[in-house]
Amino acid sequence: MEKKQFKTIDEQLKILQDKGLTITDIEQTKDILFRENYFFIHGYRLIFYRSLSDRKFIEGTTFDELHSLFLFDRNIRNILFKNILIVENNIKSILSYQLSKKYGYKEKDYLKHKNFSQDPSKSRQVNDLLRKMKRQIRINSKLHRATLHYLSNHGYIPLWVLVKVLSFGLVSEFYSILKPEDQFSITEFYNLDIENMNDYLALLANYRNLCAHEDILFENKTQRQINDNNYHRMLNIPTTDGEYIYGKNDIYAIVIILKHMLAREEFKYFIENIKVEINKLDEKVNSIPLTKIYDRMGFPINWDEIEKL
Repeated sequence: MEKKQFKTIDEQLKILQDKGLTITDIEQTKDILFRENYFFIHGYRLIFYRSLSDRKFIEGTTFDELHSLFLFDRNIRNILFKNILIVENNIKSILSYQLSKKYGYKEKDYLKHKNFSQDPSKSRQVNDLLRKMKRQIRINSKLHRATLHYLSNHGYIPLWVLVKVLSFGLVSEFYSILKPEDQFSITEFYNLDIENMNDYLALLANYRNLCAHEDILFENKTQRQINDNNYHRMLNIPTTDGEYIYGKNDIYAIVIILKHMLAREEFKYFIENIKVEINKLDEKVNSIPLTKIYDRMGFPINWDEIEKL
């Protein structure tokens, strides 16, 4: 296996040029590579290649275009992250309210095994998650002001405080082990069913982590998919072998999820922000059509019509 060795900025520049990338401002490009990391920017190259086997840039592709896609992805990632955090906070608030109302506000009460799914197939998952929750209480009780306050002054940590220090992934898993009636008390707020809510929370948690770690977003796909729904049909999303090709396990799936879970004005603002970034990218990228980027993102051509549905 070939070993990857350190490359100077000049060597990085030459690699890009040897692959056919047009660089008009050498000094500015060097500065960008130094500040932003060649590896990160280079990760956006594939969509500009003539073919994966050829590994050469489409004739006329510029470094400015490559950098513009990098910045576009960063901005979309920030927009998505902001709105997923809104949903995360809402879910934590609703979940903690409903469970505290029913099971009490002390962890010795709301974390009882009998409060969760009694499905034998979930018994191990319930036990594992309750251990995780109790471990979070031990670890975080003295690290956060709110948990420390309740523990020091009251001797317990209520669920509405505990959820603030739980990851979205843990909250998603927590929801999945609730009794069906408790799951429903949360899903009815969003007019969703339990199965869809499980899928939606899992995908949101996945993309939240991706955004938080600044991974490449625009062409990310998840193993888990959301079910077909009215938005797929109303937007006439194309199919292959009876399967919708967009909005299942891609960024547009997250757009559909946010349509269900954000307030109307929040979702409208979210779509407007995405539009701004797409328009900016369209002005800067000429070597490939915008539809090619849409396809990688899982966006249908009429993607923004979902805001009016």
